[in-house]
Amino acid sequence: MQKQRPKHLDLAKIRLPVPGIVSILHRVSGVALFLSLPLLIYLLQGSLSSAEDFERYRAMVGHPLMKLVLIGLLWALLHHLCAGIRFLFLDIHKGLELQTARATAKAVLVVSLVLTAVLGVLVW
Repeated sequence: MQKQRPKHLDLAKIRLPVPGIVSILHRVSGVALFLSLPLLIYLLQGSLSSAEDFERYRAMVGHPLMKLVLIGLLWALLHHLCAGIRFLFLDIHKGLELQTARATAKAVLVVSLVLTAVLGVLVW
């Protein structure tokens, strides 16, 4: 008796485990950080050129929408850092057991969100 295989995948019904979500978010945060490099370099260059430019860029960064963008990039950096450390441990075969892998993935999510909230409040 042959199984009937689905003709298409219903992506809305697929539930990834927490380590899978952390892995995808690690890739997304890496892409976001890479794509934001021109913006960050532009802001840094402008803030270092003269006192007038520094005040103009300070006003730009003080805008609430820009602050939200920078807090999003802060989350991307912190998540990428925490998940990267987790993946380094996985590469040396530490934490490969199912329960440990799930616990460290949850810890990555919690730590990156808590650090983002704390640093975001300080930045705001």
